This record gives sequence, C-alpha cells and structure tokens, in this order.
Amino acid sequence: MEFKDYYDTLGVEPGAGEAEIKTAYRRLARKYHPDVSKEKGAEERFKAINEAYEALRDPAKRKAYDQLRARGYRPGDEVRAPPGGFGQGPGGRPEFDFEEVFGGGGAGGGFSDFFESMFGRGRGHTAGRANAPAGDTRAKLSVPLQAVHGGGSVRISVHGRTLEVKVPKGVKPGQVIRLARQGNAGRDLLLEVDYAADPRFEVDGLNIIYSLPVAPWEAALGATVSVPTLGGAVELKIPADSESGRKLRLRGRGLPGTGGAMAGDQIVELEILAPKAKTEAQRKAYMGMQDAFADDWRRDG
Repeated sequence: MEFKDYYDTLGVEPGAGEAEIKTAYRRLARKYHPDVSKEKGAEERFKAINEAYEALRDPAKRKAYDQLRARGYRPGDEVRAPPGGFGQGPGGRPEFDFEEVFGGGGAGGGFSDFFESMFGRGRGHTAGRANAPAGDTRAKLSVPLQAVHGGGSVRISVHGRTLEVKVPKGVKPGQVIRLARQGNAGRDLLLEVDYAADPRFEVDGLNIIYSLPVAPWEAALGATVSVPTLGGAVELKIPADSESGRKLRLRGRGLPGTGGAMAGDQIVELEILAPKAKTEAQRKAYMGMQDAFADDWRRDG
C-alpha cells in the first residue's frame, strides 16, 4: 500500500503540537465538509483529512507513524514491513505491537487498514488483553458522534471483509461490542469503541463543545443564530455585549446518559471573527468603526 504524508494533508510541520494539529484539522474539515463545500473533490479531500487526523491525534498512533516515516518513506512509496518489525524496546521486544495498536479497521478503513496491510491479515488481536479469550479477534471501532447520540449502524472494513455493526445509543469509549463468530477461524470479533473525530464538536464527558463564529455586531448588539447540535439545529440567543470566549449552555443537547443518568449539555463558545473588507464601502465602514471606537477600545483593553 502507498505511504501517505498525513502532516502534509493537514498542512502542518512534523513537530506540530496537539493544539496546532487540532486547529488545522477543524479548519480544513469545515472547508471540505461535503454538506457545505462547493470545492471540487471535497468529499475525497474530507476523507483524507479525517484519516490524517485519526492517525495524528492519538499519541501512540502518531509515535508509530513517525517511526515509520523516519525510515525514509515518502508519498507514493510502497510500504512493506521489514523482517523483525519496526524497532525494538526493552528486552528486545518490539517497541510497538502495530497490529494491536492499529488492527481491525475503524469506520471506513483508512489508517487501520493501512497498517494492517503492512503486518498481514488473519491474526488475532489479543496481546495484552486479559479479558480477551484466546483466539478471539480484537479491533477498534471508530464511532461517529451522531451514532453515539442516537444509536445506529457503523460500517467497518476488517480483515478484508465489510461488516455492518449496530451501535447502542450512548455507547462509551472503551466499551466492547462482541460479534459472535465474526472473527478469525469462526471465533468472536471484539470491537473496542472509540469516538471518531468530528470537525464541529469536541467531547468533554457527556458534554459537547462547539465553537461558534460570530460577527462583531452580533456580539455587540446581540443576535439569534442557528447552531448545529447532534440532534439537529437549534436557535441560540447571543446576549448583547458578549466577548470572545464567552460560553453559553444548551441543556440536554450533549451525549445521552445511560443507566438513568441525565444527558450532557452542549457548551457553545463564542469566537468573534471580523470579516474581510472586500469592497470600498466595507472598508469605509471599518474606518467609521475605528473613528467611533478606537479610544474606548484601547482604554478597555
């Protein structure tokens, strides 16, 4: 399989920090999201961006990917696992059990299939799992937040097969879904749940965090705007004299609780953005704002 440069896909340097990678991902994902983008090839670009972020957001996966990249692979190169694997740790053991870390194929394949192609198919994923019966196959299941919120099905590619997995509402990270007789040699397939990255939302327990871009006049004068949630768009009232970073709460609009627990909330964080002046009239409007507010703004700041 061909090597992919995930840093280049996100437009960041290999030494980029976690926050920089997340910011780059959210910016590109919003730009190329198929529901809103009019860019040519937006859907394929969106898939590539998500695949890159899934690889780089997880410290273990990123370290393993960097280890591979350091061996001199470049985009388009055919990736093959060398004899003995990709490095050793204490006692001569492999530094990473790549099949354990990447095996199984998340929703849509992508990064997991990429590594699985290097280390072969058909082996169990039971290393280091005390609760996994011998011979059962382990894999990761990357679940979109929409499926966590309302339940549904997730299609995955694992060991050369495509499976439709029913996901219960409110499923938690680390929870295991067992598919009887879907593993190797008729054994069970154990799917460990992880939440897929979402270009709009972040997860904080049962709460959902959403950054809302607002215009300066909306923040200053107040406004009612449409805000996306996992359950659909809702109207949100922005109070007058709001500042960037202010947090507003949409109660019950987060992830569902289980076992009688209440649902989480959606926290909307305001991000005041000034639009670019594209016409002479808009530039004059900004000049008028400068004359009207310059002294007070500097004094308040």
